[in-house]
Amino acid sequence: MTTLNKVFSLIILLTLTVSCGKDNDANFTLKGHIKGLKKGIVYLQKDGDSSIVDLDSMSITGQPEFTLHTNIEEPILLYLKLFKNDGEEHYIPFFADKGVTKINTTLNSFSYDSEITGSKHQELLEEYLGVMSKFNSQNLDIIEASFIAQQKNDSITLDSLDNLSNNIIKRKYAYTIQFAMNNKDNAIAPYLALYEAQHANPVYIDSIYNNLSLEVKNSLYGKKLGEVIARRKSSD
Repeated sequence: MTTLNKVFSLIILLTLTVSCGKDNDANFTLKGHIKGLKKGIVYLQKDGDSSIVDLDSMSITGQPEFTLHTNIEEPILLYLKLFKNDGEEHYIPFFADKGVTKINTTLNSFSYDSEITGSKHQELLEEYLGVMSKFNSQNLDIIEASFIAQQKNDSITLDSLDNLSNNIIKRKYAYTIQFAMNNKDNAIAPYLALYEAQHANPVYIDSIYNNLSLEVKNSLYGKKLGEVIARRKSSD
């Protein structure tokens, strides 16, 4: 073997060693399958302080399967992003915890066909989003009915539909608050308070926080919720 060949062999060996070491050190793995995808790039991402942060990526060239790795300290919302050079953003948010999460979806309906299996937090998030989807569907029906009533200049029906819409908003907040209260031992509780009920009565947000277990209060979203409440009270 020539000296040049030895150098190339050493470089390849070092590259493989570093790559394997990275995978072995990771405590979170995302495996998935995107039906119909022939070429593209998948990214594992998280929210940074001011922008989205890439944690890992993989080029898809023929095979629809992918595996991504990272390290997480605690349950956190991550994103699977697909870049397929079509000028659009394609994301699937999911709640990750240490271990393995699997996402199966399709190229044509990447965000909507996703089937996610993994953490208990993800199961709770899907349960919550399932109910929110029903509320949103009801609201779409009201919007359609309001459009028809507006064309007919039917002010009485419009007022009635407006009341129905406001009632749905109240029910969504009520469900979110109760769901968070019922899951005080899970990071989903402060997450919902932060991002789904931020405009609710502060009394209810305080109740969610005070109801959290000590472990959840010390979690990423628990600390963020505590900071939000502290800032609000300091400005009162």
